[in-house]
Amino acid sequence: METTKKTTKEYFRTVGRRKTASATVKMVPSKTMEFTVNGKPGAEYFMTKGLFKILMDPFTESKIEDTFTVTVQVQGGGIHSQAEAVRHGITRALTLIDSELRAPLKKIGFLKRDPRTKERRKFGLKKARKAPQWSKR
Repeated sequence: METTKKTTKEYFRTVGRRKTASATVKMVPSKTMEFTVNGKPGAEYFMTKGLFKILMDPFTESKIEDTFTVTVQVQGGGIHSQAEAVRHGITRALTLIDSELRAPLKKIGFLKRDPRTKERRKFGLKKARKAPQWSKR
């Protein structure tokens, strides 16, 4: 890969979302890789290896050598949805750091915000689409 133009900012703040989960990600260049999620270490907040791998995917796929201190505030949704919201925020921050990473990360689908949310309940129905039992007489 050719030399790319990198911005020299103190930190990068982005927002990642998935369904109803929303994550504010702050990335600061540092000497070691550290994750803090809602005041806890990342591995403690996302306990399974699979969830923590979701967080690390943007770094492994972009093959970025830099290390960052990543501080995240996340709310809403379930634990898996929160992990993907954090991944979305980290990916957005990496594209701010190096604009050439946008195409490969977009192709994988890390820049896609998952818009699916629960459908609202309609008047006269029991749930969003479930109707009460119909009787002819």
